[in-house]
Amino acid sequence: MLLKVEKVRFKYPGNVEVLRNASFNVDRGEVVAIIGSNGSGKTTLLLIAAGLLKPDSGLVLLDGEPLEKQLPEARRRIGLLFQDPDDQLFNPTVYDELAFTLRQLLSSEEEVKAKVSIFAEKFRLKGLLDKPPYRLSVGEKRRVTLASILIYDPDVLLLDEPTANLSSKSVEEVEQVVLEASEAGKAVVITSHDVEFVAKLANRVYVISNGLTLGGISTASALTDENLLALADMKPPIILRASKLLGFNVKEPPLTIEAFAKALNEGYRPS
Repeated sequence: MLLKVEKVRFKYPGNVEVLRNASFNVDRGEVVAIIGSNGSGKTTLLLIAAGLLKPDSGLVLLDGEPLEKQLPEARRRIGLLFQDPDDQLFNPTVYDELAFTLRQLLSSEEEVKAKVSIFAEKFRLKGLLDKPPYRLSVGEKRRVTLASILIYDPDVLLLDEPTANLSSKSVEEVEQVVLEASEAGKAVVITSHDVEFVAKLANRVYVISNGLTLGGISTASALTDENLLALADMKPPIILRASKLLGFNVKEPPLTIEAFAKALNEGYRPS
């Protein structure tokens, strides 16, 4: 298992306990979703997994070894995307944002420039490289933050609410990034309130509630369990609810429009 978080507990100042027995794991090529209501501790759990917060108890293991003992070098292997891009962007220009980590890893500015050019093209940022990040739209800022972590090729991606406040086109771009990362053998963890996004991308789902993590089961099992979803203040995907209302009785309940269309093409009709 590439990344494993085991029974972590965490309190913020004022004795506010956010996590009291939270665990999850993710392996190469896998997309794992962590869902939960606002304030449930999803962001805190990712910060601990990234080594930016130290748990009061419990372990974070990277390749089977304690992450704490691998820091700071292990930060090169973990890319953390903050929910609010403004919390992540701090350089004077988009170019400097993309180049920031590369300048610590590569030996020359020419190498940095070449790699920035590749990622600026990939993320449609070429015309924005000289602009200050604070002048960008939300969708543009999200593309910059994604590019800024993918550019140094981490093994693990921790994405906190990556589709928050994005247009449908920007959501599709994030989906493509996640799919490409998974296909490239990266381990991807996403927190999200977007059940359609989770249904489309995740292999497994955890629910965090009252500081505990539940599930870790297949996406189909998690998103068809209304009691489990209620703990995250979420409902099943709309296509699943619609197919039930229409009386479709299929062996594998459709979680996406694509799965529903496939069921229709295979001859399933209302019972």
